Amino acid sequence: MGTNLDIKVKHLTRVEGHGDIVVNMKEGRLEKAQLEIVEAPRYFEAMLKGRSFHEAAIITSRICGICSLGHQITSLKTTEQALGLEVSDQTVALRKLCIHGATLQSNILHAYFLAAPDFLNVGSVFPLVGSHPEVVKRALRMKRLANDMGDVISGRAVHPITPVPGGFTAIPSASALKELKRRLEEDMYPDLLATVETLKSLAGAIPGFTRETEYISLRNDHEYALYDGDICSSDTGRISDTEYRKMTNEFVVPHSTSKHCKVNRSSYMAGALARWNNNHDKLGELAHTAAAALGLTPDCYNPYMNTIAQVVEAADCAIDSIRLLDELLANGLKDELPNQEPTKFGTGVGCTEVPRGILYHEYTYDNKGRIVKANCIIPTGQNLANIDDDMKKLVPEIIEKSKEEITLHLEMLVRAYDPCISCSVHLLDVEFVE
Repeated sequence: MGTNLDIKVKHLTRVEGHGDIVVNMKEGRLEKAQLEIVEAPRYFEAMLKGRSFHEAAIITSRICGICSLGHQITSLKTTEQALGLEVSDQTVALRKLCIHGATLQSNILHAYFLAAPDFLNVGSVFPLVGSHPEVVKRALRMKRLANDMGDVISGRAVHPITPVPGGFTAIPSASALKELKRRLEEDMYPDLLATVETLKSLAGAIPGFTRETEYISLRNDHEYALYDGDICSSDTGRISDTEYRKMTNEFVVPHSTSKHCKVNRSSYMAGALARWNNNHDKLGELAHTAAAALGLTPDCYNPYMNTIAQVVEAADCAIDSIRLLDELLANGLKDELPNQEPTKFGTGVGCTEVPRGILYHEYTYDNKGRIVKANCIIPTGQNLANIDDDMKKLVPEIIEKSKEEITLHLEMLVRAYDPCISCSVHLLDVEFVE
């Protein structure tokens, strides 16, 4: 193609929001390579102002239809810290099950329906219905079971209704939990093994691109951190979650309506690959077996491998869900009322890992239990600067490839991050100007 390249992808298709890929190279000099976010701000933080602590989690769950549970749990943790509301061990276990179900459904969705078509060089999952029907059925079966975990434990899979500050308004029955455990053991476990074999057969289509960066995630001494822990940087180590602003450092860039973030470098990565790099020692046997089969090693610097990391942690979510169910059933389910009597009024910070990375909420409450100010920092926003830095390194490395190959590599790079301004980018209107 020579040394001149001009790409303008006007609005990535099938996305939650609007973003453009813009790349420009003149006479061998890269002038621009970036993901432009042009979606209008939605002002959820302003919507929260003046709202009761009973309403915050319901409102913030509407930030995203895929990560609604993650926003809700993070919001509940934030409110509970601000108001001094303690929760029971049973509540924590049920919340962890909710997070496992949400992570499973999202990771499976991304691996099978958004990433796999790239590996097979088709435009979407629909051609795979004819060519690989059993694989598509498996993916739907796995996603259905993960969604059913949300239905059983939190009232419904999207925008849950039973998790509230201080606990749950309804506790699932023992028989419902036993059925979930049976399905995880008899259906999800073999489907995960088959998923590893499927991804193993496609791994050769993953580009070999690498770029060392900073990885930020939760870190917990006792478990693979999704629900709770310190904030961990692969560069500088751990700090308390209450100091989250030291690990985000948001700033405005001209080409994005979403803020970018940085800490110790010009950018960092959050998400499944960051969690793997910071927490792989906390994963169980099945996850490590899957990682070995799929070529995922510690200190992996290939962003395209984020999809593989999602599959690996999905295996761990399933196994840990079985463990949590065993514990809940052995201890006996208690019909607890949620603890909603504030012992103080102030500021709280909550963070959890949602599928796309570490999520932060911060609220300040007045003495009537109403929000005075709020701050939410979304994983995709944290990843945008890293995507730009990846593009700047990637484009010169693939400039001699065909137009079709360059387009595919750029599409795959953005999709690898599984961004929540978009859940899929398959058919792009790409115009090359030479």
